[in-house]
Amino acid sequence: MARIDQTGDWQDRHAPSLGEFESLAISAYANLPAHFHQLTGNLAIIVADFPDDEIFEDMGLETPFDLLGLFEGQGLSERFTIETGELANRIWLYRRPILDYWAENNETLGDIITHVLIHEIGHHFGLSDDDIERIEATVP
Repeated sequence: MARIDQTGDWQDRHAPSLGEFESLAISAYANLPAHFHQLTGNLAIIVADFPDDEIFEDMGLETPFDLLGLFEGQGLSERFTIETGELANRIWLYRRPILDYWAENNETLGDIITHVLIHEIGHHFGLSDDDIERIEATVP
C-alpha cells in the first residue's frame, strides 16, 4: 500500500517567532467585536516565551508551561479614578506554552491565541468564565 505525502508545506517551516506570534495576536484582537476596542482603551499585548521568574513564583506554577496568558493591571470593574503615571493594562501571551498546548490539541493556533486573548480581556472587564464563553461564540 502506497503512502500519501501529508506534509503539506510543513517540511521547511519553523515554529512562529515572537514577532509572528505578536502579529497573530494583533490580528485576533482586530477581529474582536468593535465594542471591545472601545472599552479596552490603553491596552498593551505583549508576547514572551514564558512567564518571568516573579510571575512563576507568585502564581505557584509547577512548570513554565502551566500559564498560557496573563492579564496585568486594573480591570475596569476595579477602576474608580485614573492615577497620574498609571501604566497601561497588559495582556501577556506566552508563546511556548501556547505552542505546547497547540501540539497536544486539535485546534488551530489562531483559535488558541484568540481564546487566550479573549479570556485575558475578559479579566480586564471583570467578566465571568460563562460571559467569556458567550463572547468567544460570537468571534469568527
